[in-house]
Amino acid sequence: MMELIDIGIKNAIAIRIAGKITESDMELVFSEMKGKIRAYGDIVLYEQIDSFEGVELAGIVDKFKYLFEMGISGITRVAIVTDKQWLSKIVSLEDKLFKNMHMQCFPLEDREEAIAFLNSTD
Repeated sequence: MMELIDIGIKNAIAIRIAGKITESDMELVFSEMKGKIRAYGDIVLYEQIDSFEGVELAGIVDKFKYLFEMGISGITRVAIVTDKQWLSKIVSLEDKLFKNMHMQCFPLEDREEAIAFLNSTD
């Protein structure tokens, strides 16, 4: 399940993930992303991962459809907030691969630091 949450940043897409991500979850989030990119140009992403049990195949298809249509150029910063250590390694690798996007992983207790990272311009 993916739930949209408010972190107080106008151009942010902020979600809380718990359990399995469904096709309807992905459709909702990608619809929000498209709208915010059209409204603000650039967006930032906040993902709080409380638990993760996988993604439905249809959700993965939706992700590729979104990437084909919109790309990732409108995303400038990504903050992943989780207690899953294995995600830190993936985020670090993705940060190196996607040069136009700054990505960082934060422990659950550093939620405010993650939001500050998304607000920064350096």
